[in-house]
Amino acid sequence: MNKIKEKLSLLPMVPGCYLMKNKDGNIIYVGKAKKLKNRVSSYFRGTHTGKTAKLVSEIDDFEYITVNTEIESLILENNLIKQYNPKYNILLKDDKSYPYIEFTSEEVPRLKVVRVLSRKKSTKHLYGPYPNVTAARNVVNLLNRMYPIRKCNVYQNKPCLYYHIGQCLGYCTNHVNKDQIDNMKDEVIKFLNGDHSLITNKIKDEMNKYSETLQYEKALEMKKLIEYITITLSHQQVETKDNVDRDVFGYYVDKGYLSIQVFFIRGAKIVERHSKIVPLIDEVDSVLTTYISNFYHNILIPKEILVPNIVSVDVLSKYLSANIKIPERGDKKKLVQLACDNAKVALNENFELIKRDEEKTSNANESLRVLLGLEKLDRIEIFDNAHLFGMYNVSGMVVFIDGKPAKNEYRKYKISIDQNDDYSTMKEVIYRRYFRVLKDNLTKPDLIIVDGGLGQINVAQEVVRSLGFTIPVVGLKKDDRHATSKLLTDSMEFDIDRRSNLFYLLERMQDEVHEFTINYHKQIRSKGSLSSVLDNVEGIGSKRKKELLKKYRTISNMKQATIEQLKEILPSNVAVDLHKFLIEYTND
Repeated sequence: MNKIKEKLSLLPMVPGCYLMKNKDGNIIYVGKAKKLKNRVSSYFRGTHTGKTAKLVSEIDDFEYITVNTEIESLILENNLIKQYNPKYNILLKDDKSYPYIEFTSEEVPRLKVVRVLSRKKSTKHLYGPYPNVTAARNVVNLLNRMYPIRKCNVYQNKPCLYYHIGQCLGYCTNHVNKDQIDNMKDEVIKFLNGDHSLITNKIKDEMNKYSETLQYEKALEMKKLIEYITITLSHQQVETKDNVDRDVFGYYVDKGYLSIQVFFIRGAKIVERHSKIVPLIDEVDSVLTTYISNFYHNILIPKEILVPNIVSVDVLSKYLSANIKIPERGDKKKLVQLACDNAKVALNENFELIKRDEEKTSNANESLRVLLGLEKLDRIEIFDNAHLFGMYNVSGMVVFIDGKPAKNEYRKYKISIDQNDDYSTMKEVIYRRYFRVLKDNLTKPDLIIVDGGLGQINVAQEVVRSLGFTIPVVGLKKDDRHATSKLLTDSMEFDIDRRSNLFYLLERMQDEVHEFTINYHKQIRSKGSLSSVLDNVEGIGSKRKKELLKKYRTISNMKQATIEQLKEILPSNVAVDLHKFLIEYTND
């Protein structure tokens, strides 16, 4: 603490970024500040609650980098977060993306559902965002049905089915009528911009024609299309004097959490809204500014963005190259207030669920740390093995960070030795994983969990220690009903209360790694041919294999055969073994 006090006294009153470190020297949080001395010092005075208190309890040291302006500090902060991926900044990450409809700019345009992400793309013919990919596809299907738009990606040599049913003009073989395409394009764009009247009238005309000719099923189909447009595509109208595409941000703070609400307004209608609730671990204005700066990584920037008055507009405008405003009066100010009101409602409605999730993840993770007497427990790596009578030997590793699965960290391992030896499998996968951690200086876990008893624990510990690590290893033991029952160390057994959140967490970890490994095992098995499968059954030589292949051809056909049918080619004991093997092999 003396080291920190000394550093605090040297902090300058200038803009910059600070990097908080734990005892291992790992960066656990990156923040920015207008005045570094004031902001960093605030962590070490007064009392804190929630995630801020937990962050402060882990801080052992800090670094700082000074810059000239706030915009430079925002750019630097985002670059440092991408570089170090600190665990407390992960809480603010939001990889949400929304589908858009693209009307391609080809000579004969097509309609496509796309997710823009961070790639550079012209926004001229992108429409959305849509509530979900199903809604976007439904709109594309509707327009493809009502207009003879080009459907194929690559031109065929002859007209396709769509041409014969009147949903395509046969652009692959016929001369393109530019005027006809331009008229159709204008009507489609009007619809995508929110003017549904033209196409609704077309559908009504078709419905009346079908009704007059007593084609009631077709008429009912047209009626359902009108209902879809009316209910699904007619969104909440908002009071604005223009049709400018804009996003509106609102926020609400309570009980240590920040609730953020975003309205996507297109054509004076709210077409979608986005909600995010995160633990508050920094000043509200700083967190909200950082969140908005990252928000448009996967989402198109509209013509205008409205934000609350605590946001650094000048900084954000320069960073995003966007038109960002703090409305002071009128309809736009009401929109920001409406977003703030919705943020409050979202937090109040979800607070109990958030706390329950916290109890089952972070709090349960803390209980495990205390139970095992560990100094810290941020990252857990869990292993499981799978094989089939010694063949298709694989292992899987899943990672939990602060009690939650980190799926992008999961790893699959194809084991080099095909034999029924769990200890050799465990030795190989542990060595491969932690040699890689050592070689590439990857983040090492605070705990390793193996799916097995004392033998598995000892094998894993031996390998880990041989590589110079002192990572504790524990095992999860299952009862006769294949349910998690005990937590084992090399010297103790812990009975876990089945009603506790710790039991829930351990069971979830065990289920997660088992499912991940088994799915990989099935994937590897599915690539095996019938011929190679038969090589693994004792008593089937080349002659019998040839007869079986000739008669059954596929694994599925052979599995359906009875033992009596297999006996027509094989001895009784070999037929029984093959039947049993096929059931296990193809078991889903």
